[in-house]
Amino acid sequence: MTPIESLKQALAFSPENVPLILLLGRAYLDGFHLEEARAHFDRALALDPSNVDARVGVAQILDLNGRTSEAILRLEQVCAEAPNYAPAWLLRSKMALNEGDARAARAHYDRAVSLQPESADEALLRRIEQAGGRPASHTGPESHAQPQAAGDWQAGAYFEADPDDDDLDFPFDDPFGDGSSPNDLELDIVQRTDVKFDQVGGMEAVKEDIRMKILYPMQNASLFAAYGKKAGGGVLLYGPPGCGKTLIARATAGEIDAKFISVGLHQILDMWIGKSEEKLHQIFEFARKHAPAVLFFDEVDALAADRKDMRTSAGRTLINQFLAELDGNIAENDGVLVLGATNAPWHLDSAFLRPGRFDRLIFVPPPDAPARAQIIEIMARGKPVVGLDAPALAKKIDDYSGADIKAMFDQAIEAALTEAMKSGQIVPVSQKMLLQTAKQVKPSTRKWFESAKNYALYANQSGFYDDVLNYLGIRKP
Repeated sequence: MTPIESLKQALAFSPENVPLILLLGRAYLDGFHLEEARAHFDRALALDPSNVDARVGVAQILDLNGRTSEAILRLEQVCAEAPNYAPAWLLRSKMALNEGDARAARAHYDRAVSLQPESADEALLRRIEQAGGRPASHTGPESHAQPQAAGDWQAGAYFEADPDDDDLDFPFDDPFGDGSSPNDLELDIVQRTDVKFDQVGGMEAVKEDIRMKILYPMQNASLFAAYGKKAGGGVLLYGPPGCGKTLIARATAGEIDAKFISVGLHQILDMWIGKSEEKLHQIFEFARKHAPAVLFFDEVDALAADRKDMRTSAGRTLINQFLAELDGNIAENDGVLVLGATNAPWHLDSAFLRPGRFDRLIFVPPPDAPARAQIIEIMARGKPVVGLDAPALAKKIDDYSGADIKAMFDQAIEAALTEAMKSGQIVPVSQKMLLQTAKQVKPSTRKWFESAKNYALYANQSGFYDDVLNYLGIRKP
């Protein structure tokens, strides 16, 4: 009997036992069964709304589903209400590192270990230090930040460093070589990217769409100016989670040698009235100052939600500020390309989709078989993988997103590590192990298409979602 089956039997005798519910939720999460895990964490919260274990579990699932900004916001709230709960600080450290903020990652890690010494994670600490994270009291030159290597299928070339260190290989005090000195907000959002289209597996149709709608206008700004057209504008990337919207946005900036400014929801929202609007304006001003720039808003539907659904005037005010910034009513946006990424474009306020704002929509579908094979080959690099037949494996994982493929590899590697620890020798990851793992990882894109299909069929008067119908092979009614 598996641990999950044992826990389910125990829970049948005690259905309101919150610790048991949490154990089962964690077991599902460890097996990457995200929907089942979320259901059990929600069940625990229904019985105990303040349970921090369940709240952290939900945040972890949100992060795995690509909703990192929402996950960070939830963790911030947990840490504010339960400041001595080490697992929340440790998870915040991991997310901050993945977001490219090594300083915050180190601060959160140190806080977690000070609260719970047994939570120390040497592998995580090494990753933080390699990215430039250091203790607050340490200013020695040996901790220089090193940009994260590009080439992994969703590797961002993040950078993070101490602005007081004069010996950096990369001039952080003057990141763009124009004599400017960024403030704290700018340090939080600026990312350096060396990723280009040739480092992005597959997505050829999406790349060509971006070339026609974004790259050629930006690269031929003077020609467009002769026709009264300005380079820049707004483009909305939409599609299932985990399919590379963030990566393709970063590669777009790399193709035109533009500054890449990535903005998360947590970097804008503030509890004080008017502060969120001020932060949003600062971000746009920074992009205008350093044009050409790509200003990227991840999970933009959370920031640009339909105002009819807003219960407070504060939310509507922030949306109005966002619209004004996009329109260029406050300052010219010439040379600023605003990219938004969302899994749910139908939740955006319709005002964002009118001409002059996010008027160009690009559908980012799941990778096709050749793209999946490319991603598999990239995932296998630097790992003890033997007998890999990437094209054959790609055919077995139809509808997988890039994130699903990563989950497949992670689980196969964990299985190999378990055997390696028992034998004390390297156990390679085989094609058979990957195929077995593939049976356990369910494609996360199918649920998205169930929802998207309904919107594309019955709420598509403007034709925004015709690409979804084309992908599904459905004729528009």
